[in-house]
Amino acid sequence: MKVSARNAFSGKIVDIKKGSTTSHVVIDANGMKITAAITNESVDDLGLKVGGMATAIVKASEVIVAVD
Repeated sequence: MKVSARNAFSGKIVDIKKGSTTSHVVIDANGMKITAAITNESVDDLGLKVGGMATAIVKASEVIVAVD
């Protein structure tokens, strides 16, 4: 698979929390935990399972985190 995004992190799926419409999928990429919010349908279509491998591909103009 080739993609234009430069930020691709492969790792093991360590958690999937399904909500009513959206799932939170956590990928451990060499100790860095990345959480993606995707539809439940996408989880099923991709066959995502805890313990399986996946790649988080990040394409964003900004990431903002703040605390007091």
